[in-house]
Formats: sequence, C-alpha cells, structure tokens
Amino acid sequence: MPLIRPTTPFVDFSVPQSLMARALELAQVSLTLTAPNPRVGCVLTSSDGDVIGAGHTQQAGGPHAEIMALRDAQARGASTAGATAWVTLEPCSHHGRTGPCCDALIAAGIRKVVASLADPNPLVAGQGFARLRAAGVEVEVGPGAAESRELNLGFFSRMVRGTPWVRMKLAASLDGKTALDNGASQWITAPAARADGHAWRARACAVLTGIGTVRDDDPLLDVRLVETARQPHLVIVDSRLETPPGARLFGPRRQVLVYAALDDPARRAELEARGATVIVLPDATHARVDLPALLRDLARREINELHVEAGHRLNGALVGAGLVDEFVAYLAPKLIGRGQGMADFGPLGDLAQAVALEFRSTQMIGPDLRLLARVAGRDRF
Repeated sequence: MPLIRPTTPFVDFSVPQSLMARALELAQVSLTLTAPNPRVGCVLTSSDGDVIGAGHTQQAGGPHAEIMALRDAQARGASTAGATAWVTLEPCSHHGRTGPCCDALIAAGIRKVVASLADPNPLVAGQGFARLRAAGVEVEVGPGAAESRELNLGFFSRMVRGTPWVRMKLAASLDGKTALDNGASQWITAPAARADGHAWRARACAVLTGIGTVRDDDPLLDVRLVETARQPHLVIVDSRLETPPGARLFGPRRQVLVYAALDDPARRAELEARGATVIVLPDATHARVDLPALLRDLARREINELHVEAGHRLNGALVGAGLVDEFVAYLAPKLIGRGQGMADFGPLGDLAQAVALEFRSTQMIGPDLRLLARVAGRDRF
C-alpha cells in the first residue's frame, strides 16, 4: 500500500513557488522519517539559479538535508563552488549523531545560505549561522519560517517548552460518543478514517494510551494501514502495573514505556522480560501517574510529537490538566445516544472555563468528517 500522509492544512505553503517552497516540500516528504530530528529540506542552486542538488533529512543517525543535497549535486557532476543553499532550518554546528552541516557547506564552497529560521536546539541556536558568517558565507534568514515551524512544532516544543507537542486523536459519532454505554467502539468510523489515523500515528514519535484501553481492547496500537520506515514508541499510563505480559502490544518491534504510580517488583520483572521499560512517576496522591512529569520525561527521551489514543477517563485527565495541544477528531455521520464521551473532565462551573479551541481545518475522509482543532494560543512559545 502506498504511503498515505496526513494532510496538514495548517502548514500553508503560501510561500511563492520558489526554491524555498521546494525545500519545504522536501521537508514534508520526511514527515514520518526523521524523528527525533527535525524535518528539513535543502535545495542547492548554482550562481545561474539552476538547481544542482536537493535532499531531505534521513532517519536518525543518517545524513541531514544539507548532506543529501551535496551528495545529489556530486552525483549530478555539478560543482557546488559559489552555490546557494536553500534550507528550511539553520544548519547544525555541533557533533551529534552526525557531523556539523555548516562545516560541510563551508567545505563545499557554498557562497550563500538562505534558511527559514534558527534551530531552537541550545546546541545550535544561532551558532551555525555564526560559523557560516565567520567563514565568509552570506546568510539570509526568514523565507518559509512559519511553514517550517509548523512542520516541526514537536521539535520546537521539546526544545523550548521541555515537553512534546501533544495531539489527541478522537473517533466519535456526530453526538460526540466514542463508544457505546457497554464500551463497544469498533468501528464508529469508516476504513478511510482509520487509515488516516494510522498516518497521524506514523508521524508521531510515540503513541500514548491507558491501561483501560489495553485491558479492554487488547490493541496493537502500531502503524499497519500505511507504510512507514519506523514504528513510534508506545507509552502506557498504568498506575498499578496491570499491563498483561501477554498483551498483543508487545508484538511489534518498538520501545514500550510503562509509567506507573506504584511499583511491584514481580510485575515489573514480567514486563521488563517482554522488553518494556517501567518508569515509576507517582503524583502527590501516590495513586496516579504524574502526567506533567511524564511529559517532561518523554521530552528527555527525545519525543517530539506525542499521539494520544486513550479512553474518556485518561483523555479527560490530560485535557483537564491542560496538557493537550491539539485534537484530530473524526466524526461519523451517525448518532449513538447514550454512551461514552470524548473526554471526562469537569464539571465546569461556568462556560468561560471551557477549553477554547481554534479550528485549523475540516476535511472529508471517506464518509467521515475530520476536524483539526488547536488549543487557542498553545503554539505561541
């Protein structure tokens, strides 16, 4: 099955059809590939304005966009001396999994670098630009900045806020029910919406769910309905370490992180034997997992985007604590009546206390309506 990427209409490629627009398109090609690194595209042009190389960042540990573009130019037999690099993020200046891209551009004789915006990583944060300028390379910053930041909101969130960008996926009837009163929920939405949901999973670094979903549905929670080069990690909120060692979720090859409030050495050993990592993070009551601390810990584990697929109780706990940044909701053209809602939080004493959202897009996915809504002002960091 060909790769189905989620439409990201909030990434408005309104940049004029230009070389930076082409670099941004390359960055979007890497949407499901680069985590935990940012999604970056690069185009090289000669002094005459001809494209001589192009590329995007590969999987973690692989070449960055600038290196791929330089290799492309070399494969074409094109000289990079005096060329211009159009790149959607500041070239890195530090030794991480790979060497500094700014040094590679300098060595290749690049005359000018046009970058969308500075890298928020404290290890870079303007140092790449400074090194380029010190070597006599002209640097221009700004074209495509909004678009590049949208493509990398998770990376920016981790670097600036110290937490992942949290996206909650919901599948509900038109009257807002995610399951029947007896808990049955398969399937409220049609196959096209389920495939689109898997594409949103594929772009995330990790998928989060709760023990209730694990126990009641025994889900895989992996990416199956679209092609992907990697499986996102799985995060389970399991206060009392009740995850069954025989659960199907241990089938796919990926890292499984289980967050608990209470430790149980025997149960911990069983889960660790299945390859899980158990982290005990109790809140002040020692009865529940400390959810804000969980997000901070995930950021330390290089999780940029966290995709939540959970039940109404855990959803409610996350929303009530103000930890969700945006929602991707699929509404099926059906009414269920009495049943389970999207998120169980409140009750609120006043409508002014409601979580204010901004609709970013609406789109039909098969017979279902997909809404993308962001918590108002949440992306201003």
